[in-house]
Formats: sequence, structure tokens, C-alpha cells
Amino acid sequence: MRLNELVDLLALEHLTPAVSLDRPVTGGYCGDLLSDVLASARPDEVWITIQRHINTVAVAKVTGIAAIIVCKGIRPNDDVIHKAEEDGIALLSARESAFEVAGRVHRLLFPEGR
Repeated sequence: MRLNELVDLLALEHLTPAVSLDRPVTGGYCGDLLSDVLASARPDEVWITIQRHINTVAVAKVTGIAAIIVCKGIRPNDDVIHKAEEDGIALLSARESAFEVAGRVHRLLFPEGR
């Protein structure tokens, strides 16, 4: 699935419009501990979190994830959004909890189960 399709299907808000959503999504990682995400997230996954500080952008860049989905209607400040755009990281916002978003992402990416 492509990131732009996932954004549409989940009705996510794209906070970094200068960043293209035309890239593959192969999975997801849900976590708020940055060191855990650094150690475990894989390229082309979406990172589902409630973290919204500038260090999330650095973690996303290093891991090669497809996008950061910030949950519970939380919005990063303008400095974080600007840094994400500068680094080419798609930053998305969801109204639902991380649990709900992760479940929906999983069902979309793996409809046959996994």
C-alpha cells in the first residue's frame, strides 16, 4: 500500500504538505520510547505515537520510516512541523488513540491476518 492511500483511508491530517506521500508502507511500529523505536522500527513502516517533540523527526530520519502518525489529536508545534518538512518526513495527525490507529493500519496492510 502507498502512504497516500493509507492517509485517505484513515482520514489522517497531513501536517507536512511539502512532503510527498508517494511511498510504500510495509508495516507499522507503535511506541513512545525513542530508543525502542530506533532499535526496532524498520524502513517504510509508519510510526504510531503520541510523541510530538523535535527528536521524533531525527528518529524517523535515522530509521527511514514512511511517516509519523501522532495520535489523540495531538499536534506538534510549528518548529517540529518545519523540521519534518525540511528533512522530508511525513507528519500526520489522527484523532484516535494509538491502539485504534495501530489496529486500523494492521487491518489495512494485512487483511488476511498476520
